[in-house]
Amino acid sequence: MPLGEDGNGWKKKTSDIKEHYDFKEVLGTGAFSEVVLAEEKRTQRLVAIKCIPKKALEGKENNIENEIAVLHRIKHPNIVTLEDIFESTSHLYLVMQLVSGGELFDRIVEKGFYTERDASQLIHQILDAVKYLHDMGIVHRDLKPENLLYYSMDEDSKIMISDFGLSKIEGAGSVMSTACGTPGYVAPEVLAQKPYSKAVDCWSIGVISYILLCGYPPFYDENDAKLFEQILKAEYEFDSPYWDDISDSAKDFICHLMEKEPLKRYTCEQALQHPWICGDTALDKNIHESVSAQIKKNFAKSKWKQAFNATAVVRHMRKLQLGTSLEGPSQITPTNSTQRRENEGSMCRIE
Repeated sequence: MPLGEDGNGWKKKTSDIKEHYDFKEVLGTGAFSEVVLAEEKRTQRLVAIKCIPKKALEGKENNIENEIAVLHRIKHPNIVTLEDIFESTSHLYLVMQLVSGGELFDRIVEKGFYTERDASQLIHQILDAVKYLHDMGIVHRDLKPENLLYYSMDEDSKIMISDFGLSKIEGAGSVMSTACGTPGYVAPEVLAQKPYSKAVDCWSIGVISYILLCGYPPFYDENDAKLFEQILKAEYEFDSPYWDDISDSAKDFICHLMEKEPLKRYTCEQALQHPWICGDTALDKNIHESVSAQIKKNFAKSKWKQAFNATAVVRHMRKLQLGTSLEGPSQITPTNSTQRRENEGSMCRIE
């Protein structure tokens, strides 16, 4: 159904959004939207407004309606809030909570002191938020560091999950099988074109945990097909010397999340009960120098912003004889790490 022709009462009609908000500056641009810093005239409160021209949405209406439907239901302290929705004849405007603390990796690099315990506390917040989503029947499907933002510049700021463009609300009996996500963070069952569930988010949290403790991704290859092979086999290792000072508890936690078999993989609830998260096994040793050096080497900002042609991934998946999506074209976005040492890896191994 075209935008504006349904009966969604949560959309407010407007002839001009600038009657309600003063636009300040562009914060970012996407494939078919622009995010603007704006001040609400009535309250002088700053917000972020996602401006989506309807012309750009032709044929994509369902995607944006899905994002709105997901966001509109969510109220959690670690998830960016959709505060209002306006619709004009030409645009859709999503008024979002302003999150001003910057990206996860930037903050880690800027810190002078960073420990396993810091990483554990970050992952605790992410697990809590994703458990909330899962309890609501919502799967994020694209959890990655770029979608994790700090609420403010305060030293003890909370972390926030953003970007629900690939979220999916599980319906009764529905099966998700669209290949979506970002290659370095996507679960094996997604690449294998098997029906999947909330467990894909738990895998991604395992990958993020791995990166937070060493600064580089568990899976990497310049060739996407080889990268997919690594992920399909769940081949990764805790390389020396980068993991020498990391606790066995942290490695055990990661192994339970980056478990190849979805049914054996930890749920968010199980992960929250792991001693590395809820106990005192996360170490206080400063690992900042090693981790920040690897982040700067492996996660160049220019890489994060690259556009990507999804047909390349579809082509690689066909070469791997993974078949085609049951739901539609691949929605995999680019991996965001640069060259790291070539490493065939092995199954998860704690040395």
